[in-house]
Amino acid sequence: MSRTIYPVILSGGSGTRLWPLSRDLYPKQLLSLIGPESLLAATAKRVSGDGFAGPTIVCNKEHRFLVQEQLEAIDIKPEAIIIEPVARNTAPAIAAAAALLRERDPDAVMLVLPSDHIIRDLHALTRAIGAAALAADAGNLVSFGITPTAPETGYGYIRSGAALPHIDGAYRIARFVEKPDLGTAAGYLADGDWSWNSGMFVFPAGLMLDELARFEPEMVAGAIQSVKAATHIGEVVALDGAAFADIPSKSIDYALMERTDRAAIVPASLGWSDIGSWSALWDIGDKDKTGNVMIGDVMAEETEGSYLRSHGPLIAALGLKDVVIVATGDVVLAVAKDRSQDVKRFITRLRESGRTEGVSHIVVNRPWGTYQSVDFGPNYQVKRITVKPGAKLSLQKHAKRAEHWVVVNGTARVTRDDDLITLRPNMSISIPLGAIHRLENIGTVPLELIEVQSGCYLGEDDIVRITDDYGRN
Repeated sequence: MSRTIYPVILSGGSGTRLWPLSRDLYPKQLLSLIGPESLLAATAKRVSGDGFAGPTIVCNKEHRFLVQEQLEAIDIKPEAIIIEPVARNTAPAIAAAAALLRERDPDAVMLVLPSDHIIRDLHALTRAIGAAALAADAGNLVSFGITPTAPETGYGYIRSGAALPHIDGAYRIARFVEKPDLGTAAGYLADGDWSWNSGMFVFPAGLMLDELARFEPEMVAGAIQSVKAATHIGEVVALDGAAFADIPSKSIDYALMERTDRAAIVPASLGWSDIGSWSALWDIGDKDKTGNVMIGDVMAEETEGSYLRSHGPLIAALGLKDVVIVATGDVVLAVAKDRSQDVKRFITRLRESGRTEGVSHIVVNRPWGTYQSVDFGPNYQVKRITVKPGAKLSLQKHAKRAEHWVVVNGTARVTRDDDLITLRPNMSISIPLGAIHRLENIGTVPLELIEVQSGCYLGEDDIVRITDDYGRN
């Protein structure tokens, strides 16, 4: 490619159809579902190197530190990490990224990618990006179409129109169709002019904003204002909450692509998969001779065509066919494979009943490390806390609980009001209710301790942060 492309990776979803592995605080794009890297990391890697700027990631504040850690682990420096104060669908997210990039480079061309797709043919992707960039330079808003391999009813379809002059592989968009029935989808497949709508795009940032302003002027004005009033912390750009919250929530297809006369498409066969359900993971997984995909601690007898995955206890399956069983430390999901799209029903029930299994795992990640609840009851809770070398928790206090810490591994420095205390394994300390305190790992190995909380209320919102290395106060 002859110009620099700015990848924009949308990482705001919660992946409810991949529950119980995907949860609000640790959604599917941050999980290693295929291979050793997360879906987000794999997406960033495939659009890095020559011809690409660092990625601009759009995510929510709960995922900020996980995104930073995952990019650091693969040695990719982001152009920006944009924090959405509230979810507003894809059009506002893309508009905010476009406004930021246009400020930095008036001629910026954006490559917009979901964070949770799989693409196996990277050479085909490079060719498609090259064609889309040429079409964008010619004044078009370009969508990537995926050459269909089956009459899928869960995808939108795009019909290719007249070829764009002097650009091989690029066409005008003739028509959009949202999730047709099976007969209609089969007809599209036989026709040959139709592609699956991938949700991937190439936009000149300025043109995208100008065209979107024709149809959604309030959205563009709000996106620009949210960037102008944003808070900057290093590469992190926290959008202004008041401006962004007033933006209408719409997808980029509804807000722009189905309305503009500048829409174009580059159809391609990319080895693409939208990881939207457990059955989709079975489709692309490595199967044994009986058609089972088995990951983790699994035993299967007289079982076929199934997806069996454990991140916790042993799964022992006997006499089953075409099922999905996924086990974590606190949930076991069992569902017919052809019903796996309906798993998100449980999220609604969990939220209505006030349960946390849809929000977080047993092990909860924080920028300084992790904590795990190991026991709880009336007026007490026991946690296992792990602090990374060199990391520290915020200087804080609690209004409704006291704490007692026992170090089991590593070396801790504890601030307790005016005292500064060093603790090693088998040493302990009590933190009275209301005491100003901080925990930090001053060693070279992970600090592990057991925390016993006692009090009338033990929620995570009973934390008053006084100072914090991570800007959370």
